[in-house]
Amino acid sequence: MGTSMSPTTSIDAAAVRRDFPVLSRTVHGKPLVYLDSAATSQKPEPVLAAMDAYYRETNANVHRGVYTMAAEATERFEAGRTAVARLVGAPREGTILTKNASEAINLVAWAWGVRELKAGDEILVTEMEHHSNIVPWQLVAELTDAVVRFAPVTPDGELDLEGLRGMVGPRTRMVALVHVSNVLGTINPVAEVAAIAHEAGALVLADAAQSVPHMPVDFGELGVDFLAFTGHKMLGPTGIGVLVGRPEILGSMRPFLGGGEMIRDVRKEGSSWNDLPWKFEAGTPPIAESVGLGAAVEYLEGVGMDAVRTHEREMARHLVDALSEVPDLTIYGPTDPDRRGAAVSFSLPGVHPHDLAQHLDQDGIAVRAGHHCAKPLMRVLGVPATARASAYLYNDAQDVEALLAAIGRARAYFS
Repeated sequence: MGTSMSPTTSIDAAAVRRDFPVLSRTVHGKPLVYLDSAATSQKPEPVLAAMDAYYRETNANVHRGVYTMAAEATERFEAGRTAVARLVGAPREGTILTKNASEAINLVAWAWGVRELKAGDEILVTEMEHHSNIVPWQLVAELTDAVVRFAPVTPDGELDLEGLRGMVGPRTRMVALVHVSNVLGTINPVAEVAAIAHEAGALVLADAAQSVPHMPVDFGELGVDFLAFTGHKMLGPTGIGVLVGRPEILGSMRPFLGGGEMIRDVRKEGSSWNDLPWKFEAGTPPIAESVGLGAAVEYLEGVGMDAVRTHEREMARHLVDALSEVPDLTIYGPTDPDRRGAAVSFSLPGVHPHDLAQHLDQDGIAVRAGHHCAKPLMRVLGVPATARASAYLYNDAQDVEALLAAIGRARAYFS
């Protein structure tokens, strides 16, 4: 049932890769070198098998059925919630299953923001945010006459902590920031930001889509009020995300979506709500996806999140060192692997990132090209787009060498 090793063991990426069927394929006659895990990760056999087993053995709706298969389906579904809560040290009743990280952030923006924000209140985000942590706040600000403000990024691609500190004030109601940037790779000091925000009476939401899959993350240690992440970036399936919230805050919020499952009673005069976490899970939930996410968590726990972080620190070093060898290439974000994740954005003068990505694809190398859903950051960087290579536990130094060689060929082709 997949790779198992102690948390301190170095990862054998070649052995891990054998657990991922898609990584054995070829592209244009070349072995696939998958360097786009920041967009979505590949899925190991145990995840595929767990989801297949649910559909083959216990396919039934959850919570309401009293027959055997319904009880089995409910048990497997809720086991996924328990696993993901365990992974991030979260209270189970505060672990809400959504369809992705975007919905998790929207849940907070609409269920909390619409009722709590008033004219002149401020929502503080950063210039390095994914659109998912900008647009929901802009929508809610339009309805409430609140203001969205942007904390600056330093020239070397890190959060300007003192600049942020100077922007937090008595009108600040929410500070929403990314834990690890999907463009810059920057690891933000979320716990320190949370302390600053709480001192001013503001709440804090961390977008952890790029951190939970790649390093140990503990909800309590971060000190935030909400944590949002997604299953498909952490070896799990698409269609499922997670919002972790402090139960006392979630308990005071009204539901975001209405329908079946999230109610305690419905009368013509009005409705009352289910207990947490089901209060925020309207309708039939992502059952097979929760089963798959639980299997993904067990796989990551078998590898060990400390080992995953150690491996990715080395991959970040390999990527930065290799890309630094390319003449005129620009790397965005910190170069110190201790201060970043293994998603590295870069550009070549005179070569559009899309052209570069298509050329690399001819060598079987998959990288991302575009604005990475971070247009405000692109404008700060002064570029329309970048290419991005992002590694995970199934990548190794040979993948970086293949990338470097292919970039050299592309550079020669476009020169």
